[in-house]
Amino acid sequence: MGRILERYFHRRVLDRWRKAAQMAADAPQAELRRQRDSARALQTQLRQVIDTADMRLRDPQIGSNQFPKPIGTDWSWRPDLWRWPLATPGLASPSRKASLGDQVQVFHDCPQAEIALRQNRNRLSSDLAPFNMAVEVFGFEGSFLSLSIQLPSDASQGLSLQHLIRLDTHIDAEQEIDLFARLNILSGPNTEQVLRKLDLTNSSPSVDFDLAHLPLNEKRIEKIWLDLILGNPGMNSVTLRDLTLCRHHRADL
Repeated sequence: MGRILERYFHRRVLDRWRKAAQMAADAPQAELRRQRDSARALQTQLRQVIDTADMRLRDPQIGSNQFPKPIGTDWSWRPDLWRWPLATPGLASPSRKASLGDQVQVFHDCPQAEIALRQNRNRLSSDLAPFNMAVEVFGFEGSFLSLSIQLPSDASQGLSLQHLIRLDTHIDAEQEIDLFARLNILSGPNTEQVLRKLDLTNSSPSVDFDLAHLPLNEKRIEKIWLDLILGNPGMNSVTLRDLTLCRHHRADL
């Protein structure tokens, strides 16, 4: 019964505003002013519903954690920045250490901080992540600019020297740029690092971090984080359309 009444009142409201639109050209000014104010108030609420629905219903779905994974993957993860909307969607002229949500931080030493970062909704049919992160840099007089991504604690559970950790990305850049990925593993008092360069001639570069040769104490792994380092970023715009990590065992020989 509730649905029937809802549809009935919805039709009545539509009929009312359809009639008002048809008679607006000849309506008295006082009545027209009242209808305009009512319509504007209603328009605000309707626009909010439409915008929220468009965001939530557009593919890929918000919160999606779906992406291709190698055979034998026992852990996979897409950071929240690429899955969920941030409370603060962007930063302009960030401090030398600034946060983008709970898992991502930006570091730089540029004195003027002519840097802007913004989370945007992905719209391409090829996109798998709901959101992307755009990094725009103007004049850059510093020596480094990097994004640091804190991996969740379950990334270290069961981690061994027989594992490979794969980073998959989808990146667009206006100008040629050097982009490096560095995996950092805190094990006891030591931090072990593996550095790889991303090949941006491919719009979806991937790298594997091999742990086999690290002097790693598997039982004392406390923390893992990933640094994305942008080399010579000045006068460039880089969009990280997706970023995912997964862990799988090295193939037996």
